[in-house]
Amino acid sequence: METGIAGKVALVAAGSKGIGLATAKMLQAEGCRVSICSRQPKGDEADHTFACDLSMPDQIEAWLASAESALGPCDILVTNTGGPPAGALADITDEQWALGIESTLMNVVRLSRFALPGMMARGWGRVVHVTSLAAHEPSPMLPISSTLRAGINALTKLQATDCGPHGVTVNAVLPGHTMTDRQVHLAEIIARQQGITVEEALAQQAAKTGMKRIADVDEIAAPIVFLCSQAASYVSGVSLLVDGATVKGI
Repeated sequence: METGIAGKVALVAAGSKGIGLATAKMLQAEGCRVSICSRQPKGDEADHTFACDLSMPDQIEAWLASAESALGPCDILVTNTGGPPAGALADITDEQWALGIESTLMNVVRLSRFALPGMMARGWGRVVHVTSLAAHEPSPMLPISSTLRAGINALTKLQATDCGPHGVTVNAVLPGHTMTDRQVHLAEIIARQQGITVEEALAQQAAKTGMKRIADVDEIAAPIVFLCSQAASYVSGVSLLVDGATVKGI
């Protein structure tokens, strides 16, 4: 399919590894000029890289300004972050909740706030929030993520309504079990709790999916790139599960 986004400027948050890096590379392959941010970028992952802590508003603003200076105004924004702390609901502290809000929710709010006005003024734009299947099916192991990412589903709807008349679409992609550092970290927690190996914990996670396997990052990046395409011009306000038929709810 012709995506029609060659020459567009795309910003991918937390783009130095995992789903973010796969998305950045796929957008580059479609002809986009791509900027990524991460806490420790290597410098060769995209056309423009920037060291940024996404929990810090001034650093978010500095990234967008630097990317615009280097590549031009932002046409495509992919908000993507690492997951907040895991643990049982009763054990989560106020400090962990506060950190999760800054690193999982408010960075999405701020990135959107900085990027959307320009997209709306120019009459074209794509925003994709990368969240988690926990937004649709809460996980007892991930209470912060489940709560905040469900809120991003609502934010996606609100932003899509606001931006729709201006040629800007806003969607979310909710990945299921995907082979990333986060997936391995969660498997390590499960392994310690159950006294099994990490490999056995990963096999348990794979068995819970509808397709009985863990996704590759490219399998998540592809739908993200589609939602950024010209072909997806009438898709907005959608929170798309990309979970290999894992979530059973309708």
